[in-house]
Amino acid sequence: MIEKDTYKTITKSPEPTLFKEKNSKFFGYAFPVKTEDDVKDCLTEVKKEHHSARHWCYAYQMGTETISYRANDDGEPSNSAGMPIYGQIQSFDVTNILIVVVRYFGGVKLGVGGLISAYRTSAQLTLEASKIIKKTINIDYRITFDYKNMNTVMRIIKEKKLNIINQKLELDCQITISIRKKEADAIFDIFNNLYEIEIKEI
Repeated sequence: MIEKDTYKTITKSPEPTLFKEKNSKFFGYAFPVKTEDDVKDCLTEVKKEHHSARHWCYAYQMGTETISYRANDDGEPSNSAGMPIYGQIQSFDVTNILIVVVRYFGGVKLGVGGLISAYRTSAQLTLEASKIIKKTINIDYRITFDYKNMNTVMRIIKEKKLNIINQKLELDCQITISIRKKEADAIFDIFNNLYEIEIKEI
């Protein structure tokens, strides 16, 4: 089995979508998220904007290899909102994403089936409006070495076209590189076999 080293996500929020069903209005939002704090911040933002709404239902998925997710019905009947939203996240195969659907009740009850369908459709429209991109799963390494070994390290970084995400070049130097997962072991070995140069995963 080939190990997966890419994932799909969004890097910015699209314009909110609006879906109407029997006078109820469903506003759909998508946010790129990486932590629980990101989720809380986004929910606070949406609740501030729609403070008079009845429900703020959401689902998120985070992580690339270890997945964590949550679906929240926010007062709607059990599994009628959060899970249909989460189902769309799965069906679009995206991660590090939060979908919030805000409902304004229009006076006509939709029933559980109607709610499931409305939340699912709203999440789908929101994902269709999002720009979904493919990213590689990367492993970050920190390389530590004396200044005199700078040329050796930089030559390899240049030859292998490695992505430097951070560097501290003083008497002892530290460079942090980010490498696509499937190439990571080979790059690690190159640096690990060099005299006076230390590499470790961070």
